[in-house]
Amino acid sequence: MIRSKLKNLREQKVGTYECVGNLEGISKDAYWMIKNGKRGLSYERAIKIVSVFNLTPDDIFCVQS
Repeated sequence: MIRSKLKNLREQKVGTYECVGNLEGISKDAYWMIKNGKRGLSYERAIKIVSVFNLTPDDIFCVQS
């Protein structure tokens, strides 16, 4: 769910992993690992990611049932 949200947002608003990483100040590999659940996500990093997309953390990271 989170993976598809991040992928769709990135494709619609930013483009490549490199672009997201540059905007967030992290590498494309780190962003990929977060997106694919291979790396933990701190609250501070979540804020950086959502700021790229002009959203709140809840918009992306809260799973709704």
